[in-house]
Amino acid sequence: MIKTRIGRMFAIIVILILAIFWVLLDARPAWAQDANVNYTSTLLRNRDFSGKDLRGGVFAGADMRRANFSNADLQYAIITKGILLEANLNGADLTGSLIDRVIFDSADLTNAIFTDAIASQSRFFDAIITGADFTNAIIDRYQVKLMCDRADGVNPVTGVSTRESLGCDY
Repeated sequence: MIKTRIGRMFAIIVILILAIFWVLLDARPAWAQDANVNYTSTLLRNRDFSGKDLRGGVFAGADMRRANFSNADLQYAIITKGILLEANLNGADLTGSLIDRVIFDSADLTNAIFTDAIASQSRFFDAIITGADFTNAIIDRYQVKLMCDRADGVNPVTGVSTRESLGCDY
């Protein structure tokens, strides 16, 4: 009887040790938790996301007025019905992102990368687009026409001119 109790306690201890090792081996560093975060319908005004890894993040219906996304990695993010009015996206990478019905009015998109992004029904009124790369991005023709009037510069990462990436006539 004593041997069976000791055997059971030993088995429980071994199981606990294995469980602890499994949790420790599967643990991820805290800094990686910004990616794939869901900010749906949240108020993110004036928030600082500069330099953050936000790949695959969801920002559906988020109010991001004057938020700082400078040099943030927003590749494959979902930003729908969002407000990025006067936001700072200087150097942000939005490659492959879904950007549907987003307001970028007066935003700083200097050197931002929108390669292969879908930016349907999005507004870019008075946005600073110097050096931004829109190669293969899907943008409404009217917005492209308006942006071509002020397109200038070359993206320092991709080496593509803003005018060329928008398909502006020279």
